[in-house]
Amino acid sequence: MSSVSSASSLAIDGLVSGLKTSDLINSLMSIEQVPQTLLKSKLTDTNAFVSSLQTINGLVQTLATKASDAAKPSSLDVFTAKSSATSVSVATGAAATAGSVSFTVGQTAAAQVGVTRAMSTWDAQAAPITIVGSDGKQTTVTPTSGSLDDAVSAINKAGAGVSATKVAAGTDTDGTKLYRLQFTATKTGAAGAFQVFAGSGDQVTAGTAPNVFSASGAAVVTAARDASVTLWAGTSAAQTVTSATNTFTDLLPGVDVTVSQATTDPVTVTIGQDTSKAQAVASGLVDALNAITAYYGSNTAVTSTTSPTTGTTSTTAGVLTGDATTRDAVQRLTSTMSAPVNGKSPSSIGIVITKNGDFTFDAAAFQKALAADPEGTQAILSGVATNVGAAATSASDKYTGSITTSITGQQSVAKDLTTQIDSWTDRLTQRRATLQAQYAALETSLSKLQSQSSYIASHLASTPTS
Repeated sequence: MSSVSSASSLAIDGLVSGLKTSDLINSLMSIEQVPQTLLKSKLTDTNAFVSSLQTINGLVQTLATKASDAAKPSSLDVFTAKSSATSVSVATGAAATAGSVSFTVGQTAAAQVGVTRAMSTWDAQAAPITIVGSDGKQTTVTPTSGSLDDAVSAINKAGAGVSATKVAAGTDTDGTKLYRLQFTATKTGAAGAFQVFAGSGDQVTAGTAPNVFSASGAAVVTAARDASVTLWAGTSAAQTVTSATNTFTDLLPGVDVTVSQATTDPVTVTIGQDTSKAQAVASGLVDALNAITAYYGSNTAVTSTTSPTTGTTSTTAGVLTGDATTRDAVQRLTSTMSAPVNGKSPSSIGIVITKNGDFTFDAAAFQKALAADPEGTQAILSGVATNVGAAATSASDKYTGSITTSITGQQSVAKDLTTQIDSWTDRLTQRRATLQAQYAALETSLSKLQSQSSYIASHLASTPTS
């Protein structure tokens, strides 16, 4: 439209006729533009409709996801764990079940740390450095010089499961700065234990390479060790379990235990059903459906407004008013949510439909049902969720969903309208140019006639009278 109206600046008002050419052309073009204006209005309405369809489709997809989770036979099997000691933390997974266990923590896991004697250069002992892991694997590195920095760099690049750091260690009697090399295993646990020898691999094998940590002034500061806990301590069934880290994975099925210090008194870990999380599964299903019905209700409502100046009342219908696709989808969802499962109403587990077609969740009723009959409550919830999920998927499936198909169809309509509008823009541009040319030709003709009239008048004026 802007390209059409901007062309009016090219029009020249009649210099001869005195006509307001621009106004005339604009008046004519306003009539010519009526079909395009109607198309633009229709495109605006179509885009608004598509946007609303996409929004409600997204809400239905959310419901489908929640329904899929709630439909699982173990959707209410959510557990929480408690520890009797602050030094022991517990995390539950999907495989967790109710129960408890007691144990004592023997020790925590540690990574080996060792330091060399104080030195100024590595050559003082030997050029090659051989690291031997707990599995007997040898890794030999040879620094490019006797510099301790070169030794540190070579060790850290070797990938031997050990890192090295140069640490200041005072000065020698002659004032030379001394340092120690600290070796640290890159992982905790007994499997990370290592030895460091001043010599080649062959010398280590032959037993002629000195152990760096056995030298005077050197030491193994921290020994590599696994964490350990003892179950049923003090009984004939006592059993010690170890871990390379401070976390014991699946100490009980689906239960991870992390320790931070040794204990003398037994620590008890208790796993019980988390009723609040179980309730959230059911209430989440209700909330997701209510989000759909609320959006649908607000977009099908008819509103009336009165102009404060003219007193005229206008009525506007919601963008989804009269749309059969969304109406059918919402009706099917609400009917499946309230449908009995094995002869039992969803209201028995707190899913209650109101007279307005919305749903409320009665937390007290749910908790009472869960406590009295966990399996029956699970069966009803799974049945409701399965039915609702099927209805939601039927409406919102990204390929075959009824709402999805409607969106695709309306997007095609919008694309066609855009093409028509663009075509009209070109047509109106040509029409304006034609009108401008016609009025320009009119001015030219009038100018010629005016010249002829002036000539004739001048000629008649000069003709002698008898």
